[in-house]
Amino acid sequence: MTADSQSLKPDETGAYVFTVGEGDIGARLDKWLAARIAALTRSRLKALIAEGAVTRDGAAFTDPSWKLRDGETYRLAPPPVADPEPEAEAIPIEVVFEDSDLIVVNKPAGLVVHPAAGNWTGTLVNALIHHCGESLSGVGGVARPGIVHRIDKDTSGLLVAAKNDAAHQGLAAAFSVHDIDRVYEAVAVGAPRPGFGVIDAALARATKDRKKMSVYAEDEHTGARRAVTHYKVMEQFGRTRAKLKGDAIASLIECRLETGRTHQIRAHLSHIGCPLIGDQMYGKGPGLSGLRPGDDAADHALAVLNKFRRQALHAKVLGFAHPVTGEKMRFERPPPEDFQSLLGALRAL
Repeated sequence: MTADSQSLKPDETGAYVFTVGEGDIGARLDKWLAARIAALTRSRLKALIAEGAVTRDGAAFTDPSWKLRDGETYRLAPPPVADPEPEAEAIPIEVVFEDSDLIVVNKPAGLVVHPAAGNWTGTLVNALIHHCGESLSGVGGVARPGIVHRIDKDTSGLLVAAKNDAAHQGLAAAFSVHDIDRVYEAVAVGAPRPGFGVIDAALARATKDRKKMSVYAEDEHTGARRAVTHYKVMEQFGRTRAKLKGDAIASLIECRLETGRTHQIRAHLSHIGCPLIGDQMYGKGPGLSGLRPGDDAADHALAVLNKFRRQALHAKVLGFAHPVTGEKMRFERPPPEDFQSLLGALRAL
């Protein structure tokens, strides 16, 4: 279909495909699409383009203000529409604290926080609806009742949810001004130098992979938002077995979040050359090349490492002022068994 047509219709896959014709050269992409796709508003189209739903000549394209050029071929593939109302599911959850205003849980690795594409059931939200009944805040929308913040599917640890709108608004305000104490434990490849410091590097969606976050200059063109992680190396592992004398094979790092961007710790540690062990998305840095088989400790560590298929990240501490009573609250939980086993194997080196 050429861009000279007055309307666009989806193909059998639900995608809108068109090639720019002479009559539409110079038109702004989002505005042109909004005039020809009645089912989508211009603001929705801008969001879809920014989220990576459009390709130009087969490559990802994320600039809604782009001026069309003759012969360019675009494909817009909106995400499928799904039932936005999650249902209660009897999924076991570890409740750390609960009152009439909020609930704090210790989320296991492997559990998605809220329904989204590819995970419309079996989420923490489904478990919370079953556990709390009707007493969850609606501020987050029907798909995310009570959810104030998230941790990744394969990250374990503490998370707070609101049981009414007043608690939700109070917690959201605290998160927005960074008045929340969040401490994570991470096991990373190598060890950062120096052993403590601050990673202050803005993050935005990667242009080539919209599921990843990358470090960019903080400006209006990149859309990057300031991200700050305070880190401290707590332990170093395998120094005597390292290929280069004095280098650690891996390290246990304590990370305190000043901001809370998507994948912040994972992207930041990868950025400084110490990706998390087991991180399938950001773990393309150096491997544990210093670890050599040959005795029981090394062989055991290699066996554990080969089975550890999630990022080694645990939300250990969560502290905040109660959004209704003002009481200072602080919760702490140790990492789960798989994380402890990983540490045990590394400590034996």
